[in-house]
Amino acid sequence: MLMDLDDDCRDDLLPDDTRPDCPVLLTERLVLRRPHAEDADALANLANNMRVASMVSRMPHPYTAQDASDFIRRAKTGGIGKCVYAITLADNGAFVGCAGIEPHDDTDTVELGYWIGEPYWNRGIATEAAHAVIDMVFRTRTIEAIEARCRVTNHASRRVIQKSGFQHQGNGMVPSMALGGALPVEWYRLDRKTWLSLKSWSAAPHRRA
Repeated sequence: MLMDLDDDCRDDLLPDDTRPDCPVLLTERLVLRRPHAEDADALANLANNMRVASMVSRMPHPYTAQDASDFIRRAKTGGIGKCVYAITLADNGAFVGCAGIEPHDDTDTVELGYWIGEPYWNRGIATEAAHAVIDMVFRTRTIEAIEARCRVTNHASRRVIQKSGFQHQGNGMVPSMALGGALPVEWYRLDRKTWLSLKSWSAAPHRRA
């Protein structure tokens, strides 16, 4: 489970020649693109934080430079889900976190995941990134729904998920690499029909989460 997020996004899609199924996404403040080798230092620095790792099921702690390099390599080859994005600031290119989607085997759904580095919390970045990825998924794929999950204690991520139109489906348990064992999570679902009714979110005033 990638987690943690925030508001507003434009419709801009730019082609990425190496991953045409994962176009570069532009929002008011962000550029979402595939991870680059140059992101490794910032990725390792932001991810090596237990407050982040404890909310992301497959993030180890401590998080090393080698972990960052391995993540970037696997993201480039499609080895981590179907589509992984580095979330960067449009004004200065700073790496602030990750977002992505992962297909569910033998279903017409994908799972949305994300995390934001602690220095960038409470700026609305997570919802802005989430909306961009959600719009891309429904516009470029034939899937019928997107799922998301968050730890029951992750109130910021729950707000992002709910502001993005997801509806609560139930509770469950997932393993945590950083903490060990299984942790309780909440499951949410956004179907295509609901998304179509919420497309006006991009014109809504920006709100922080």
